[in-house]
Amino acid sequence: MELLGALAALVVLALLARLLWHAWHLARLRRWLADPVPGKVPEGTGAWDEALAALYRLERDSAKREQGLADALSHMRRAVQALPDGVVLLDGANRIEWCNRTAEAHLKLDGKADLGQNIGNLVREPEFVDYLQSSREDAVRITRDSTVLSLQLIVFGQAQKLLLARDVTQAERVETMRRDFVANVSHELRTPLTVLVGFLETLQNLRLDAQRQRDYFAMMQEQSARMQRIIDDLLTLSALDAAPPASSESRIAVRPMIERLKRDAEGLSAGRHTIAISVEGSSDLLGVESELASAFGNLVSNAIRYTPAGGSVTLAWREGHDGARFSVEDTGIGIEADHIPRLTERFYRVDRSRSRETGGTGLGLAIAKRALARHDATLEIESQPGKGSRFSARFPARRLTPAAQTA
Repeated sequence: MELLGALAALVVLALLARLLWHAWHLARLRRWLADPVPGKVPEGTGAWDEALAALYRLERDSAKREQGLADALSHMRRAVQALPDGVVLLDGANRIEWCNRTAEAHLKLDGKADLGQNIGNLVREPEFVDYLQSSREDAVRITRDSTVLSLQLIVFGQAQKLLLARDVTQAERVETMRRDFVANVSHELRTPLTVLVGFLETLQNLRLDAQRQRDYFAMMQEQSARMQRIIDDLLTLSALDAAPPASSESRIAVRPMIERLKRDAEGLSAGRHTIAISVEGSSDLLGVESELASAFGNLVSNAIRYTPAGGSVTLAWREGHDGARFSVEDTGIGIEADHIPRLTERFYRVDRSRSRETGGTGLGLAIAKRALARHDATLEIESQPGKGSRFSARFPARRLTPAAQTA
């Protein structure tokens, strides 16, 4: 009996030790589950070793998946941040959940402070507020600080929305210029065509003396020549737009070219103005002489046309460490500041009637600007009404080269 009692006691102690062993592993597992630290799953022995090892593998795989998702999300956010368009993530109530930096700039948002705010309270343009409340799928355009934005809502997920904001200021400007160009071309060609048609009908229906017929034919020829000039200038402008940058292999002797421009100006002026030149520097210019001579000639002829008799026109060339500048300065009627930014637009004229009287097509400055751009040059305009104007072509230093030695 004593032996049986001792065996029973040993069995109880073994079972108790086994229970304590399990309780210890279970307590360690509970502590980890209460605060699961990645990679810190407790180790075990025996049966617990297999179970805890499986849990460790599961936790490791889960951590890898979470890290992969976090990396993918981070990559996606960096990609969206790099987009040129603004992106705003909205919930079903139009509250901001996230936005990229472009959207912050376009819509004047704060990516942190404005989280949870209704987008309609921050972008308050009436067109957008109405658009937000509608179920339209197309885009709406608003203007903020002279910037034209195209805004479009895209519904996805469970009532979530994506607001895309695109800066279309340049596209709007180009479209306006295109419409104006078509309208101006039509107008410019309609006027001489109307005159020609009228004279042809007159010659066909009325008996006119020889002198009157010659007068009418002369006026018809004048209008035909005007249309020809417009078409020639349009073709020149089209060729310049399609041409690559001008070659830097051809040398242009600056002083002889400016002296030729002076002689042309004197012929156009017919003694009504004082024409002067000033050349400082001895470099040659690299480019296409015919294009630059035409561009400079446009500046010179404009100065002659818009300078009253008795005024002066000065052609100047100045070289410096940063390049060179060709300028045409006159004492003419001058130009209001509001007109200066638009002077190089096609067919833009400050005074249409005066431009037609002087034979201008309204394309000269546009051609000059494009020809200069092909030579890496910029056109600068300074003017004051009643005091005169100065048109300058600035060339970078890379367009200059030491003058060729003459034998």
